[in-house]
Amino acid sequence: MDRTRLLEIVQEQYQELKAVQTGTEREKLNDICEVLELPHVIAITGMRRCGKSTLMHQALKQVYADQVYYLDFEDERLIDFNVNDFNLLYEIFIELFGEKKVFFFDEIQVVDKWESYVRRMYKSGYKFIISGSSAELLSSELSTKLTGRHVTIELLPFSFLEYLKFIEYPIDVSKPILTKERGLLKNAFNQYLKKGGIPEYLKYDNSVIVKGIYENIIYKDVIVRYEIKDVKSLRELSLWLLSNSGSLISYTKLKNILHLGSINTVKNYIHFLENAYLIFTVEKYTYSVGSQTVAQKKVYTIDTGLMEAIGFQFSKNMGKYLENIVYLQLRRSQQAKIYYYKTKNDLEVDFCLREDRKVIMLIQVTEAMNTPETRDREIKALVAAMNELKLQESIIITLDHAETIEIDKKIIKVIPIVSWLLS
Repeated sequence: MDRTRLLEIVQEQYQELKAVQTGTEREKLNDICEVLELPHVIAITGMRRCGKSTLMHQALKQVYADQVYYLDFEDERLIDFNVNDFNLLYEIFIELFGEKKVFFFDEIQVVDKWESYVRRMYKSGYKFIISGSSAELLSSELSTKLTGRHVTIELLPFSFLEYLKFIEYPIDVSKPILTKERGLLKNAFNQYLKKGGIPEYLKYDNSVIVKGIYENIIYKDVIVRYEIKDVKSLRELSLWLLSNSGSLISYTKLKNILHLGSINTVKNYIHFLENAYLIFTVEKYTYSVGSQTVAQKKVYTIDTGLMEAIGFQFSKNMGKYLENIVYLQLRRSQQAKIYYYKTKNDLEVDFCLREDRKVIMLIQVTEAMNTPETRDREIKALVAAMNELKLQESIIITLDHAETIEIDKKIIKVIPIVSWLLS
């Protein structure tokens, strides 16, 4: 790459970095600060525009001040940058800023074989904080070249608590929620449920933005990266998945519905969409790995605002939005492996959480329990699952209903979603 041009880009990005606003403090900032003392490479992964760069800037200003080298590889002027240009980049860094030991590289996965340079410099005592919008590229490349020498931190769009901070809603989660505040929080949650947590979309409140983010993910992170030829089929599959969040998916049915070439094509496309953080798939909990592999999976979407803008009609699918919010919050906690569960009588439980090879919690999600049919369905599935998995307690998350149900010495706690999210 041309030296003069690279030098100009580095200087311009550095000036932009100094002027950038760090925005709403992310919950993952504490996670990053806790591991920065380690020599390991810190990799921040997540969908495009979910706030990875902002999180990096927050860590930079809080911990490192100006003691870092920084470059965002998404800059279109760096399209010719390749792995052989890293030495030139390092030389320019030293020329402009003197010798430093910490590198912040944004969206580094666009540079082929970047991990070779990171590994060489890491072995020489340099620290790297990198970001990328591909779950597979970062994890596979780091695992190959830096086995045991990296820590991955996954960033999702705003949680509800982060959303409240973003809209500057004063909340103290350590205090009881009063009646008036409960109503205001419910109003804020209804907005969050529909708009989701993508920072840029929330800032400008224009669906054009979230649609543009979706197009960038589809085109840059899937079509271009995986050299997809049948673009129409990929787009149709993506739209179907976004419009059916919380549903069980069958590769065979999807192949037939969308007229895709083969089951392997369906599997590959879903894999690519998942790597781009557009969707997530959840496996059925069974004691048999073989049964788990062949069982249907459930699909969830990265953001309810994206669901609203691209797929669902909100008014008809409130329950699916609630379920998606619960899944994302469970994933943020990263404390347990997430599954769904089917009882021996084929009753479905939305979430089955496993920790250290042991099921620790079952969770159902429903908009309301104000009809006998709904109440019976949710309770019956949980009681059967608790008996099979030998659990004494479980949870039903609703829009605003609270109750404690005791059946055969088993406890089911019915919790409003706002209370659950703030706990």
